Amino acid sequence: MDIIKLILIFSCIVMVIKLKKPLYVSISAGILGTILLYGINPVQSIKLIKDGAFSLATLNLILAFYTITFLQRMMEKRDHLMLAEKSLSNLFNNRRVNAMIAPFIIGLLPSPGAVLIASPIVDNAGENYISIEEKTFITSYFRHISEAFLPTYSTILLALNLSGVDMTAFVIAMLPMVVVLFLLGYFMYVKKIPKDIEVKNTNNKRQDLKNLIISLWPIVFTIVIILMLKIPVHYAVFPIIILSFFLNKFSFEEIKPMFASAVESKLILTTIVIMVFKEVLTFTGVIQRLPEYFSALPIPPVIIFMLLFFFGTLVAGAQGMIAIAVPLAYATIPNGGLALMVLIMCTTYIAMQISPTHICLAIVVEHYGTSFIDLVKKTIPILLSFIVISSLYSYLLYFLL
Repeated sequence: MDIIKLILIFSCIVMVIKLKKPLYVSISAGILGTILLYGINPVQSIKLIKDGAFSLATLNLILAFYTITFLQRMMEKRDHLMLAEKSLSNLFNNRRVNAMIAPFIIGLLPSPGAVLIASPIVDNAGENYISIEEKTFITSYFRHISEAFLPTYSTILLALNLSGVDMTAFVIAMLPMVVVLFLLGYFMYVKKIPKDIEVKNTNNKRQDLKNLIISLWPIVFTIVIILMLKIPVHYAVFPIIILSFFLNKFSFEEIKPMFASAVESKLILTTIVIMVFKEVLTFTGVIQRLPEYFSALPIPPVIIFMLLFFFGTLVAGAQGMIAIAVPLAYATIPNGGLALMVLIMCTTYIAMQISPTHICLAIVVEHYGTSFIDLVKKTIPILLSFIVISSLYSYLLYFLL
């Protein structure tokens, strides 16, 4: 009955998503379905909602999203991301480097509109050497590589929080897969672009390097502090915000609007609802009972979850699937550890690159005037290659760790 109930709960979430409702509405439907199917009384339901919404883990996630977004607003105000792109052009004088690294740098901080900042850079690098469909793919693909491993993204933070996997260990373990993503994108599409940029190159390399450091230090310092000190994200970002305020000579009038604009209400609400859903699902005891159910199946549980994360991400998005299935995966495969997390995040990441729920894909195809199907076609060869490579890598990690 537990499996049937879970299928009904999951189906409820997917149905609401298909009605084009926000993720927090879909997960809320799942919470309601769980309460009804497991007969949780109203008093206990209110307590679970309260515990999930106001827990320390939830508060830490919300503060992480807020401080990261605030820092992003400050960088946008000083045009630091565009400065990084110009510095790269001057330093390397290489179209291929611009096409790959500039969108990647722009994607280091989370923002759906980042693809629009990256698109003119890819246009300038690719010119007429690659098709409009290839430009669409390159812009989207390299801008999103950071989402596979960096703890400045909500999906990574949420997954690590739900699984208990060490943040630093995860980032280090994902670095080989980041290299694989770059190599796949390079050999499939970027290699078609000539190397040299036919414009006058600057002779002041020292100034270009200085500009690159000026533009990227907030991101680099934030990530280093998080990984080295292993403190909550907002504790790492807050001093960087203070330091940036003085170093970049912000006035209070410039900063004042950012206190409001950094509040991503939908993201915060979605986070709260997801954490409530986790609390309710844990209370039912189904997570603790799942291992014995899956052990009776002829298919290895890791394959079942890999398929679940891949196809579930296509319909529900990465954040929704992580909220629903990460606790279930680690209850079923308690010794999965870091290897399982790498497999999960690689699977959800690559699935998101063809998911219709991914807002950035809608933005980039609309910007270039291409179709979603064209983008999917360009992504499929890399998707298949990456699934095979990441699966073998995760399998190797499992036996080494």
